[in-house]
Amino acid sequence: MENLPDLSDGLYLDITEFAHTTPHWFQKLAEVWTELGLLLFGALFVAGWWRKRHGSADAMALALLAPLATAFGYVVSEGLKSLVDEERPCRAVAGAPAPLVDCPAYGDWSFPSNHSAIAGAAAVALALSWRGMIWLTAPMALLMAFSRVFVGVHYPHDVTVGLLVGGAVAFVVVKAAGRPVRSLVGTARSSRNGAVVWCVGRSPRVRASARPEGVRHGAY
Repeated sequence: MENLPDLSDGLYLDITEFAHTTPHWFQKLAEVWTELGLLLFGALFVAGWWRKRHGSADAMALALLAPLATAFGYVVSEGLKSLVDEERPCRAVAGAPAPLVDCPAYGDWSFPSNHSAIAGAAAVALALSWRGMIWLTAPMALLMAFSRVFVGVHYPHDVTVGLLVGGAVAFVVVKAAGRPVRSLVGTARSSRNGAVVWCVGRSPRVRASARPEGVRHGAY
């Protein structure tokens, strides 16, 4: 265990030195991805909500819980960050090459990585709400975490713990809150408020019963 800090420092140096040997366009791509990835996760939340609006209450509850669980992952990560107060490697590691992006200001601590926690939480929450999505979200989260080391603002252990914390928190939140949120969705779907119903959609059974008799039985 005593060798872990040295191991993380060494990996950080190896990755950041490698980053400086890559083409300029690749470095810029990593800089963009380190932020753009968060927006893509957000787009997947919206897409997941939209495609579940006319699904079961269970499916809609999971779609609504995905961004909420991700937010909880971020809050827990930020709480740990304020407790640990680990300096950023771009200032703390002797002989490290200059980061590809500006080193965060003093007081914006390094451990764990909030970007990685958000990515890990989003990857797990989306996988729980959207079958087969893990094959997209897991690589996205891993690339997000790696990019934070690649651009020089986090240690490898920062992003590893961030992924694990975010993913674990999201899993717990989705499993713990699934039943009450499902109940809320059922209540909202019976609301007379059109905006509320539009947001949560109607259940397949309600939509089927609302069709004209001839359409339901295939008569024209």
